[in-house]
Amino acid sequence: MTVEAGTQQERVAGRVWAVRLDAHGRPSAGTVRLSCSRPACADQHFSSTPAGRKAAVEHVNMHLARIRADGGPRGEAWCGCRAADCAWHTSDVLTGRRDGARPAEGTVRCGGPVVLMVHANRAGRLWRIAETCVRCAAAIPDCRVLDTAPPPRPAPAPIGAGREAAGKPETGREPTGGNVAAVFSDHAPSPLPPSASASASADASSPAAGSAVTPGARTASPGGAPQRAKRWGKIAQRTVPHDLQPDVLRVELTELGDAFRAYQQRAEPDLVVLAELHERKARAFALWADVTGDGTLRHEAHRARKAAQTTLEMHENRVGGPIGTASGNGPVVERLLTRQQAVHARTVLGHVQDHAPHPEAEVHLAVLLLTLRAARAGIGNITGQDLTAWLQGDAERVLEQLVAADWLRLPGTVTEALASRPEDPTAVTVPTLLPEQPRPFVFGKTTHSKISGWAQKAVGDRKIRKKKLGAATRLLALYSAAHTRPDGRLGHAEDDGLDLDKAAAFCALQPEEITGHAELLIAADWLAEADTTGGRLRGQLTERVLPLGGLL
Repeated sequence: MTVEAGTQQERVAGRVWAVRLDAHGRPSAGTVRLSCSRPACADQHFSSTPAGRKAAVEHVNMHLARIRADGGPRGEAWCGCRAADCAWHTSDVLTGRRDGARPAEGTVRCGGPVVLMVHANRAGRLWRIAETCVRCAAAIPDCRVLDTAPPPRPAPAPIGAGREAAGKPETGREPTGGNVAAVFSDHAPSPLPPSASASASADASSPAAGSAVTPGARTASPGGAPQRAKRWGKIAQRTVPHDLQPDVLRVELTELGDAFRAYQQRAEPDLVVLAELHERKARAFALWADVTGDGTLRHEAHRARKAAQTTLEMHENRVGGPIGTASGNGPVVERLLTRQQAVHARTVLGHVQDHAPHPEAEVHLAVLLLTLRAARAGIGNITGQDLTAWLQGDAERVLEQLVAADWLRLPGTVTEALASRPEDPTAVTVPTLLPEQPRPFVFGKTTHSKISGWAQKAVGDRKIRKKKLGAATRLLALYSAAHTRPDGRLGHAEDDGLDLDKAAAFCALQPEEITGHAELLIAADWLAEADTTGGRLRGQLTERVLPLGGLL
């Protein structure tokens, strides 16, 4: 990089190589994809996880050999862990705190020489090589330091600079007679006492040497002119002012904007990286709002925080969770609903139970179907095929009950509604869901569509249809799927199953009748096991229906 004459060499961002193993294709196939963050490295696919891990280790070693051939880690690089907001380690490792509380501003700093480190996560699906400072390397769990960079050479001073600058040595460095603020790779100022300059080189390699002068650290002369013009940048269509204070905020916003633009150039998305960027943006914009008093910045911070949460949920929904073992060697489940969408789905089921006009399984099933169609505006389209698929031979009787109870309003007769076709559906109205009524649901169009598709797949499961199971059994199948943990077990871990009375009320059954319907679901390969003793419904979904699980 080009710098002004008489200043130290500009430091560059620390390099990071990330090698990942992800599920690929159908979960039952067991294939994995090996991807590398370097654009020149093409994705590879393997038939099993052990083969993918072996190839990943070979790929990591290939990069390490190239790094050594190119001269190893660079002493002028910024800490790569700091570029990721130090998310690779916990802050209490650096601060010594054990309570998990967030440290005060400026108490956590990078420091020491630049090292080349490598570490892998415990699940054996992510390997990371990076140029970091020695303090971050010491704080990252299971990290191995492979090489240490030599100190960077200071930029040569121009000819005659020593004669023109009064009181300055010809090396171009500032005198150290007073306190000098050394800016480390986290851009946090650290006061340096005069006595520390003599022992700085001896302490530079110690992780605890937070106030020592690190190789290549930029120094600012007290009271003097800035050595170079401050950078300004853009993020979220906003210009970062060049005079924004504190300086650490300006630098973070500028670098964050660059990071978002670099992410957009990636060949393939990485939702974990994107979530980290959104988290950094939320913190930076919240601080920016505190400094300027701009309420729109605080709103943008809230949006970034929600985006980070949604992105992580998308990643979890895409990758799924390991089944069977805690080591992550089991099959990966591609979930139909995210965790938050499953929360909304359970809200719909609760609304159906509370607002069904008759305690009858067929009525509950019809109320569920019509509620999903009219959830957002109180009006929805439906065809005769939809009604007969869900209610079979009871469609006419059930619709007449709902119309008589004024729970449902039709533009014509029940017979006309049952005769409607997809090209000319019937617009039905559910008065309790009209916009002028209190809104029971707060989800948007995408979540509404996902929940509707989830319910359709559960109620219309092919094995349940093949066994010709009734409305109560299908309601129990839907209820059990909505209340499962990631491993397929029913209910929260601390609850030991589902409350039998609540499950029976949703299915319009007596609690003692649940046992017979649970056995029907076992025969239909929906439940692997079931137990109704002690007033609880315990059991587990079979592997084939795990994608319908509600992720409690």
